[in-house]
Amino acid sequence: MWFWWFMLICDLLIPILMIFAGRMMWKHMPKNINGVIGYRTSRSMKSMDTWEFANSYCGKLWCKIGKIMFFPSIILHIPFYGCSTEAIGTFGSILCTIQVIILIISIFPTEAALKKNFTEEGIRK
Repeated sequence: MWFWWFMLICDLLIPILMIFAGRMMWKHMPKNINGVIGYRTSRSMKSMDTWEFANSYCGKLWCKIGKIMFFPSIILHIPFYGCSTEAIGTFGSILCTIQVIILIISIFPTEAALKKNFTEEGIRK
């Protein structure tokens, strides 16, 4: 039973981190363009305008996605309560992998929004 709780907590880490990191990027983005904290791609780091737009856009997106993933992650774990450690571990690993893939996929709409709203030089269209 303890392993089920452990995997549930592990599988809730990504949605929780997306909610909190997204809120931080959205509401309290880094004041200066840097290579350490924030949404860091070559397109987002072209100008201060692209930096603010990308952090705000991706932050809102992460908050939304994190909230959407949170409750289904709990609900999907319920049928595995009392199952073998192997079954719980396999399911938890698959769910965590899906969550990471969703996290990575969130880069594409952010980059598309940057491309739609800014020129290649980082000037707003």
